[in-house]
Amino acid sequence: MIGKKIRIERILDRKTQRCVIVPMDHGVSIGPVAGIIDMAETIDEVASGGANAVIVHKGIVGEGHRGYGQDIGLIVHLSASTSLGPDPNHKVMVTSVEQAIKLGADAVSVHVNVGADEEPEMLVKLGTVAEICDDWGMPLIAMMYPRGEKIKDEHDADVVKLAARAGAELGADIIKTNYTGDPDTFKEVVDGCPIPVIIAGGPRVETDEELLEMVKNSVDVGGSGVAIGRNIFQAESPRKTTRAIAEIVHNNFEVEEALKILKG
Repeated sequence: MIGKKIRIERILDRKTQRCVIVPMDHGVSIGPVAGIIDMAETIDEVASGGANAVIVHKGIVGEGHRGYGQDIGLIVHLSASTSLGPDPNHKVMVTSVEQAIKLGADAVSVHVNVGADEEPEMLVKLGTVAEICDDWGMPLIAMMYPRGEKIKDEHDADVVKLAARAGAELGADIIKTNYTGDPDTFKEVVDGCPIPVIIAGGPRVETDEELLEMVKNSVDVGGSGVAIGRNIFQAESPRKTTRAIAEIVHNNFEVEEALKILKG
């Protein structure tokens, strides 16, 4: 799998085996919110801040990737739903691995809501995409979220562990999932998953310190980095916020050190 190894090194830092990814696929689900209106500007900001890659949908690749500024890894998101649909938890495939290759992607991603009514269909798609990715040497990031009628708490360690492990079992190369809220329970998620686990950013947090503590706590117990969207691209300075997170992820900065970057 030489091709997959080469491509995944554009996502996971070769030395640290960690990554800072900025998802910007929100335009399909919630529209052109602040931070993703001028994609070229925002992608340039996070690239200069040290992000390893961004996640975008196929039609947005040409709006900011790349040909100028600092290079940055490209992950094409293959699945989608809108907040206006009958069931936003039902993610459907909207493009293919082959199309992502034509666009120059370094990896692809698929979203699965474990516990949703349409979970079986989404699991089938994930397993199928994983096989296609192996054929082409394309890394696959599985966004595995516990969401559905049976899920009382999306951050509960037991459901997060199940979601992460399911993605690994079905052939993903990297898992993106929820942070459980504390390092001890998140360590259970990491220990139970044989492939790298990165945390989602979720809704906007109240303080920068809260965000950076979450990042620090996750990597300290074996997490492989972050895939944070709104808390970066809607920050006062996406570049500084990305840099602060990247220093924690790749250089083991303490939260207090990283906060100085935001205030500098």
